[in-house]
Amino acid sequence: MKFPQEVLQQCWFLAGPTASGKSSTGLLLAKAIDAEILSLDSMAVFRKMDIGTAKPTLADRDRVPHHLIDLIDPWEDFSTADYLSQSLAACQQILSRGKKPLFVGGTGLYLRAILRGVFEGPAADWDFRNRLEAQAATEAPDWLYRQLTLTDPVSANRLHQNDSRRLIRALEIQHLTGKTASEQHQQAPLPKQDQPTHVYWLHPDRDWLYERINQRVEEMFEAGLVEEVQHLLALEHPISRTAQQALGYRELLDWLNGSLASEEEAKELIKTRTRQFAKRQHTWFRNLEECQAITVAPDTNATTLVQQILNNTESATRAPST
Repeated sequence: MKFPQEVLQQCWFLAGPTASGKSSTGLLLAKAIDAEILSLDSMAVFRKMDIGTAKPTLADRDRVPHHLIDLIDPWEDFSTADYLSQSLAACQQILSRGKKPLFVGGTGLYLRAILRGVFEGPAADWDFRNRLEAQAATEAPDWLYRQLTLTDPVSANRLHQNDSRRLIRALEIQHLTGKTASEQHQQAPLPKQDQPTHVYWLHPDRDWLYERINQRVEEMFEAGLVEEVQHLLALEHPISRTAQQALGYRELLDWLNGSLASEEEAKELIKTRTRQFAKRQHTWFRNLEECQAITVAPDTNATTLVQQILNNTESATRAPST
């Protein structure tokens, strides 16, 4: 599944690691180019998960219309293909109003899916699935995960060891196609002339970013993150494995179920894991050739960043005629 070229070419993108200033910069950029914002965040799709996912405030949503937020309940599943389908529909609606679609967020997998498409995979082989499920029932709880690790460690690394449905699907893809799921999902970039022009990512100073991350975590606790997680535990359905793995939620769930000794330990672990996540995000965007880096110095504000982006756009527009 891919975005139609005529839609993709009209989209703008502002990606970057967590706490790098995407939201404030995105709001100003949206005003400057007459755009509506589409969330590029895999956890913002969940309702009732507001503080830990740093969703835009209601005031920000009043300033600029936002899309792809609060799409599903915390116990539901949502795939990359689901995101691609819903984002395409939202883009078409935005374009019909004479506005530009501006994607803002930090989920590299979603960004790559829009830029390069999604591998939808072969039809299910139910005999193969049933055999795996039957054997898994007789083995240790992590047996499926260990099987995938042996043949496709890249896919195994992005899945939870208890996510049997996705583990079986990854093994099934390899069984049916002769290639690993991670290989199949490595979609090649479009030819240069077909790539969208306006794909930017914020590249911040590392020490400054880490300080911002630590401060953001403190602010989330002050805003009621613990209470938000407690409310999730009280819902009528258990939250999904995907929602449970969200940064901030996973650590507090571990504390509340006794796996961590204290709230302070959970907080420090959130800071550490968020810094590690930011480093992985940096790698994602750096390795996407479609992305143009916008340097974020410690004293750079959102207005300056927007001007840098617009200057880059003007340069790219003039380039063919020079």
